[in-house]
Amino acid sequence: MGTNEQQYLDLCRTVLNAGSDRGDRTGTGTRSIFGHQMKFDLNEGFPLLTTKRVPFKLIVSELLWFLKGDTNIRYLLLHNNNIWNEWAFKNWVESEEYEGPDMKDFGLRAQQDEAFNAEYQKQMEIFKKKIIEDDVFAEKYGHLGDVYGKQWRDWEDSRGQTIDQISDVIENIKNKPESRRLIVSAWNPPEIETMALPPCHTLFQFYVDDGKLSCQLYQRSADIFLGVPFNIASYALLTHLIAHECGLEVGTFVHTLGDAHIYHNHFDQVNEQLQRDIKSAPTITLNREKDSVFDFDVNDVALNDYQPHPSIKAPIAV
Repeated sequence: MGTNEQQYLDLCRTVLNAGSDRGDRTGTGTRSIFGHQMKFDLNEGFPLLTTKRVPFKLIVSELLWFLKGDTNIRYLLLHNNNIWNEWAFKNWVESEEYEGPDMKDFGLRAQQDEAFNAEYQKQMEIFKKKIIEDDVFAEKYGHLGDVYGKQWRDWEDSRGQTIDQISDVIENIKNKPESRRLIVSAWNPPEIETMALPPCHTLFQFYVDDGKLSCQLYQRSADIFLGVPFNIASYALLTHLIAHECGLEVGTFVHTLGDAHIYHNHFDQVNEQLQRDIKSAPTITLNREKDSVFDFDVNDVALNDYQPHPSIKAPIAV
C-alpha cells in the first residue's frame, strides 16, 4: 500500500536534503533539483495524496475548465474554485481603473502584514463579486490570456487556422492507437507573453498498450508542495476521462519534472507532511452515461473512500 504516494514523499525528501537553494521570479526563494520522474500505477487507486487533504473538487473543476477551452476565471468562481484568482486580481489592482488602496507586491505583503492581509482579502472579495455579477468587468479582468484551455482546444497556427488538440488526440487514440504522435502541447512560444502564467505543465503524450491508456506529462516547473499534488491528480483524472471515451482501461501516469522545487516558506509544511503515515488510496467513479469528455460536469466525477490527514496551509507565490 502507498507505493504511488511514497514516490512523492521521497521527492520531497530528496529536494530538502540534496537540492540547491536558488532565487526565483517571485522573490521567495526555492530549493530545487533538475530532472525527476515518478510513475503512478492508476490501477492501485487514484493518486490523490493522503498525507494531507487535497481538494478534489477544485482539481475536477479546473480540469473541466481546461477541457472547455475556457480562459476566464468566472467558470472557476461559479464552482467555488479560487486557485487562479491571484493572477487575474493582479491585472485589476495594477490597472488605472482600480481605485482601492495600493496593492503593489500584494502577494508577499499579504503574507507578512496582518492589516494588509485583511485589506487584501476585502479587495479580493470585491473583485470576485464583480467577476461573477458584471459581464463587462469579467470580460475585461477575468481572462488570463492564452493559457491552457486556449492552447488545448484552440491553438492558432501560422495560417490563421485553429487546431483542437484534445479532439484530435482523442480521435487518434481511437483510430491510430499505436501512433507515437498522441501529443498535446501547451507551450506556444508566440503566445507566452499573453499568458498570466506561462504553462508549467507544458506537454503530455498518450500511449495505448494491451487495452490500457497511459499518459506522460513533462512539467517544466514544479511547485512540489502546492502544485504537484494537483498536477498528479489532474492528469490522472484526464487519463481516466479519455480512457473512458475511448473504451480503454487506465494504465500508468508518468510524471516527468524539470525544475522541481520547494519554496523556502513551505519547508515547515513539507516537514510536517513527512511525519505522517500514508493511508489507503481512494478511487473515482465516472458517470458512464456521459460519452464525451466535453460533456462532463463537476458532479459527474465521484471520489470514493478518501480519508486523508488534515490539510496543511501554505502561501502561494505569484
